[in-house]
Amino acid sequence: MHPSAHQDTFARDNLPAPELWPELLLQGFDYPARLNAAVELTDAMVARGFGDNTALIGNGRRRTYKELTDWTNRLAHALVDDLGVKPGNRVLIRSANNPAMVACWLAATKAGAVVVNTMPMLRAGELVKYIEKAEIQFALCDTRLMDEMALAAKDSAFLKTVVGFDGTSNHDAELDRLALEKPVSFDAVDTAQDDVALLGFTSGSTGDPKATMHFHRDLLIIADGYAREVLGVRPSDVFVGSPPLAFTFGLGGLAIFPLRFGAAATLLETASPPNMIEIIEKYRATVCFTAPTAYRAMLRAMEDGADLSSLRAAVSAGETLPAPVYDEWQERTGKPMLDGIGATEMLHIFISNRFDDHRPACTGKPVSGYEAKVVGPDGTELPRGEMGRLAVRGPTGCRYLRGEKQAAYAVDGWNITGDTFVQDADGYFHFAARNDDMILSAGYNIAGPEVEAALLAHDAVAECAVIGAPDAERGEIVEAHVVLGAGLDGDAAMVKTLQEHVKAVIAPYKYPRSIVFVETLPKTATGKVQRFRLKG
Repeated sequence: MHPSAHQDTFARDNLPAPELWPELLLQGFDYPARLNAAVELTDAMVARGFGDNTALIGNGRRRTYKELTDWTNRLAHALVDDLGVKPGNRVLIRSANNPAMVACWLAATKAGAVVVNTMPMLRAGELVKYIEKAEIQFALCDTRLMDEMALAAKDSAFLKTVVGFDGTSNHDAELDRLALEKPVSFDAVDTAQDDVALLGFTSGSTGDPKATMHFHRDLLIIADGYAREVLGVRPSDVFVGSPPLAFTFGLGGLAIFPLRFGAAATLLETASPPNMIEIIEKYRATVCFTAPTAYRAMLRAMEDGADLSSLRAAVSAGETLPAPVYDEWQERTGKPMLDGIGATEMLHIFISNRFDDHRPACTGKPVSGYEAKVVGPDGTELPRGEMGRLAVRGPTGCRYLRGEKQAAYAVDGWNITGDTFVQDADGYFHFAARNDDMILSAGYNIAGPEVEAALLAHDAVAECAVIGAPDAERGEIVEAHVVLGAGLDGDAAMVKTLQEHVKAVIAPYKYPRSIVFVETLPKTATGKVQRFRLKG
């Protein structure tokens, strides 16, 4: 590894042992030894002539690349000069999606800090887990979200400095006032390309969250790989989406990708489908990142006259993309929906469909630089057409803080993602289920998402989630939790209708023997259905 610029060596000291890393395939991703990702996304963009381009849109304001560069440099001065942030210190940021959060992340990265972005809905008890695990010393918090942050800091042995910033456009909080008088130039810390820049905590459904460790170069790799090859991002693009910036999917799609190519990002604190539709129409957004559930709502809105014709790229991730949603989007817009799969451990999407190479109910092929295969329990590659665990490797890879459970994820140089896939004879990858979402019923392996897709093909079904429910006779049975369309009754006749429909669409043994009608499904902030909560 290159000599670190970190004075606080916690991050490098707590990387997993090198022999536990997955193999990294870095060919084609050539960066200088000294690299600061935040400089590349701001000052370097101004130097390349993008200073007057719009970088961020949010809370009623547009900010150019020059304004964003000046803003982040002033903030970086405040962090270093007034708060005493040293290279390698961990800095937690607590905010909804807004330009100020992006500015704080970039400023802390320029100062050489290791950033931990967090969601506004986290409570003190959850924040404490992050603080203790990453030994976080500094927190930058939107003043509107300070209560839980203050509770988390109250008795912390690590977190000693909590400073508020104004997430609105008013710039009326302590950090903003500190930055106001600072110079607009800042000598960013000369970090190494393999200095840790970001800790991404996994959004695991249960248990203790693990922190994944990402280098400065990783932040650029996902743009120079996926965003360049698959999305073909150009300066005229306007990005919109729902995933929180606290998750690497959101940070990539709504900050790194647009900023790397001189494009604009629109940021919504409440990214409901109606709000996203409004933004798409107002700013003629071209690239959207969200989950299939939101795309279904957009399709219904288009029936009512919503104009989403500006979108050239609709990226779906976070949940499996049902074929009916893919088909209807293509039929209505004439453009494919780009399904893909990523992981916090890998930072972003590593298998994806392309504009000119896409199929329904298919995740696509590996992004340039990545390799993937389907393996059995012993790690050997399975024949095409057989269901098994997905293994992937490429220029990014899993490194858990302190090597926690590293050996379970990185096996023989490959990242074992926790997903069950099939690779077909043509080399395309098809998602079956998360490994723990496979249902074993009377000796049959049944993938819950396949049953969900069958149910969603029926006009009566608005949303659904399928789980395995304990059964004395069959071990497990397929149980579907179904949200019906408006005005429909969840009675015995509807149960029978849906069961017969599934039997007609896929193999009859996969039909849901139990159907539970519900008003809503439990979801994470990124739109993932929390199936574990349905098993309670």
